[in-house]
Amino acid sequence: MSSAAEVEVRVEVRPRWHFRLPRRMGRDRLMRRRDGVVHRLLHDGEEPVLVRVAQLASGRVVFAARARHRASAGRGVERLRFALGVDQDLRAFHERFRDDPLIGAAVRADPALRLIGRPDPFEALTWAICEQLIEYERAATIQRALSAHFGRRCSRTGLRDAPTPAVLAAQAPAKLAALDLAAGRSMTLIRAAREVAAGRIDLRHPDLERGWRRLRAIPGIGSWTVQTLAVTGQGQLDQLPAGDLAYSKLVGRLRGGGARSRALEPEVESFFEPYAPWRALAGAYALRRAGDQALARLAA
Repeated sequence: MSSAAEVEVRVEVRPRWHFRLPRRMGRDRLMRRRDGVVHRLLHDGEEPVLVRVAQLASGRVVFAARARHRASAGRGVERLRFALGVDQDLRAFHERFRDDPLIGAAVRADPALRLIGRPDPFEALTWAICEQLIEYERAATIQRALSAHFGRRCSRTGLRDAPTPAVLAAQAPAKLAALDLAAGRSMTLIRAAREVAAGRIDLRHPDLERGWRRLRAIPGIGSWTVQTLAVTGQGQLDQLPAGDLAYSKLVGRLRGGGARSRALEPEVESFFEPYAPWRALAGAYALRRAGDQALARLAA
């Protein structure tokens, strides 16, 4: 990305609730933290946008985006504001659950906890497919490989962006499988990318459930993938990924089944129903309280 003829848009935000910048960046290495400043490369169409985020001592959060066009820089700021959750007002959640017998202590101890989002819903979908049924370290390695082979790179900063739907739609399954993505998931990802690239699935459409139904029709995409997309890519804090092993183990233990007990997905959904409409956030607090980091890695 050349600095010639760039414009910068700066926005200072007063968070609507307790907030802190993420302490840990995702292991996909798309977002970097350097000297307390978060850096991320995005694209508005084909135009690269470099976004930096810093938090002041006052608690205010400053976003600065550079691009060739002011509108693109502005959209980059909006996408990072969404991903970081800086505009979420969680006062009602905290007032309701600060004395909850399960998560109350964790809620009081860390009111600034957020679920780390993705600035683009297709990125969230791609990463969710990569994370199906494998350990997070291996999934992160695959994600880094996808970005290195098919994403776009800023030569000035070395930052990368995630692959676009059009690029992944054009790949042969063997190319993705060569990056250690299982053959079935490679085909699933390509099919999803084709649907999004062709406009048959609009991940930004206000009727999110329509897109979720279309995704579920793709072999290899189930409730966990859609719920993870909803939380990390569409800001739906009530969409708990109830099929995750971490929740199965947690609910199994909490219901007195012992260390090796596993709850079924409907049992997990029933257990967290009282926390609607914030079930995903309550789930992160429950895992934090239990010391289980399998899904708490999503939280900052």
